[in-house]
Amino acid sequence: EAALGCSKRLNLANGKTLNVRIPVGAGDGQVLRLTGQGMAGLRGGAPGDALVDLQITPSARFTRDGHNILTDLPVTLQEAVLGGKVEIPTLDGKVTMNVPAGSNTGTVLRLRAKGIAKSQSGPRGDQLVRLSVVLPDPIDAELREAVQNWAANRKEYKVRD
Repeated sequence: EAALGCSKRLNLANGKTLNVRIPVGAGDGQVLRLTGQGMAGLRGGAPGDALVDLQITPSARFTRDGHNILTDLPVTLQEAVLGGKVEIPTLDGKVTMNVPAGSNTGTVLRLRAKGIAKSQSGPRGDQLVRLSVVLPDPIDAELREAVQNWAANRKEYKVRD
């Protein structure tokens, strides 16, 4: 909602109920000024402004970094080694992206203009997708044997003795 903008119903201390437009790209701690919607002025004066302090609930799926967003994506060993197409959630819905062959945990892929807009009509940031290779649990005998055979012939890849 904060990234794309929305409208929220708000009950003020003076009893008024308002529909407040949350702007595109709103940030945590941002203050919205609602002109003339505050408490009545002294001695019959005009009402003041209501100030709304936005508190953005963090997303379980996205982490914000300025106008970019970061998403962690678990990929299978097969997808990491051989490459493949995966579905990734974005602010606009799911899209398909290519995981390059030979990807490793920590590899970051960029989805251009899938982040948070700087303003209603301004350019959008990017979505950064951080890959995390996830092994099957439990590892089956066939995979274990294939890796043992592969590693037996490659001394340069041994990390520990």
